[in-house]
Amino acid sequence: MEENVSYPPDPNNPYGQQPQQPGYGYPQQGAPQQPQPGYGYPQQGAPQQPGYGYPQQGVPPQQGYGYPQQDQYAGGGYPGPGGGYQIASMGARLGARLIDGLVTGAIMFVIYLAGAASLFGIAESSCTTDEYGYTDCSGAEAGMAGVAFMMLGLMFAVGLLYEWLMIGLKGATVGKMALGLRVLRESDGRVPGLGAGFVRFIIPMVGWMLCYLPGLLVYLSPFFDNSGKCQGWHDKAAKTLVVKK
Repeated sequence: MEENVSYPPDPNNPYGQQPQQPGYGYPQQGAPQQPQPGYGYPQQGAPQQPGYGYPQQGVPPQQGYGYPQQDQYAGGGYPGPGGGYQIASMGARLGARLIDGLVTGAIMFVIYLAGAASLFGIAESSCTTDEYGYTDCSGAEAGMAGVAFMMLGLMFAVGLLYEWLMIGLKGATVGKMALGLRVLRESDGRVPGLGAGFVRFIIPMVGWMLCYLPGLLVYLSPFFDNSGKCQGWHDKAAKTLVVKK
């Protein structure tokens, strides 16, 4: 017959309960407990991931397409679509203007020769000389005046169509293309369009009609621009920039 043997109580377990065995979900005694991060809360010491739509600290914001940023012209730069544009220097712009002058001048010279030949033909056919050597050209005056006005109209049309259409539709004339220059809209860096191209043409043209000096001042006005954009008065009115590709 077995005897009941009593053991002295354990001073560390006064109630006589058996120690719990570590089971599923119960931490072991003496083992370091690892804090589990709550859902959506970052762990201590772990780098935080940026949330959707929130910029990371220390990362510069990306510039939007076509919208000019603050200090965008610092150092003579202009972002534009694709970036890489620089504000054109006045030397390059004047060089492009000289090339354009040669192109339009050649066309106008042909018009002038044709007009002069017409005037000579009208004078030869309409002028009469009497027996005393007096030449009467009164009958040729109307025809000669008509030819002269036609010549002026054709020369104006050449300048208008050349500058207006090429700047408005392509953003560059022959001279500007030769020197790698382009005219862009300041707001979004696109081709100026026919409206802005016409404004950009007509302002210096009106100046040339007013005794030449105002037209010359329009072309020299980028020298007086303190914004760093080298905009002339015609550029400011049309809201355009001249840049180098």
